[in-house]
Amino acid sequence: MLTLGLDTTAGTATAAIVQDGKLLCEYTMNSRNTHSTTLLPMIESMLHLLGIKPADIGLYACAVGPGSFTGVRIGTATVKGLAQPYNTPCVPVSALEALAQNLAGHRGILCPVMNARRQQVYTALFDADGSSIRRLREDCAMSIEELSGLLREMEKPVYFMGDGYELVSALTDQSTPERLRYQSAASVALLGCKIYANAENKASYTGDALLPTYLRKPQAQREREARLAIENMEKER
Repeated sequence: MLTLGLDTTAGTATAAIVQDGKLLCEYTMNSRNTHSTTLLPMIESMLHLLGIKPADIGLYACAVGPGSFTGVRIGTATVKGLAQPYNTPCVPVSALEALAQNLAGHRGILCPVMNARRQQVYTALFDADGSSIRRLREDCAMSIEELSGLLREMEKPVYFMGDGYELVSALTDQSTPERLRYQSAASVALLGCKIYANAENKASYTGDALLPTYLRKPQAQREREARLAIENMEKER
């Protein structure tokens, strides 16, 4: 089965096509160009080079967050649009778990980190045994200080990956090759295939069911709620 994976949750835009666990093609841009202008041309190029059509895709895997609110929406909307004409199944994938998948061949604690601004990161923890990874902590947003305290409890080497790498790299003695720090649609696609293969209710993986995962409210909404709270306090005086 042909699977197309996408990740637009950070500055890197990446798309890949895999078949039965084998990577056929991956297209990655780290130019900081707007994903809405680069993503579809990347997909069209891969399909053309491989000589396949959208109707040949049997599964879509999409990184649904956390990450950039705009990037997450672009990715999910693109997959919905591609899948709708053929009712192709769509699998939501954690952007953090996909990042950790980049280092599945390592041994130690894998800690994906995405810049959430204001000295916070989106993160999770995974234990890698050299061939597979096991989740230790669910996706969440936390301060860098809190993450530092959490990692001090770990008895294994810690590896970081993600666009928050430079923010936290001083917290470990381990270094991650630069190529493995970025989002990889191949990891998204392979992880999506695994999730779908193990699913009991495959019919639930529809385009309509593909929803973004933000972990926290958009900044505009947080600011609005803060203003309303201040206004309510002033009215009560």
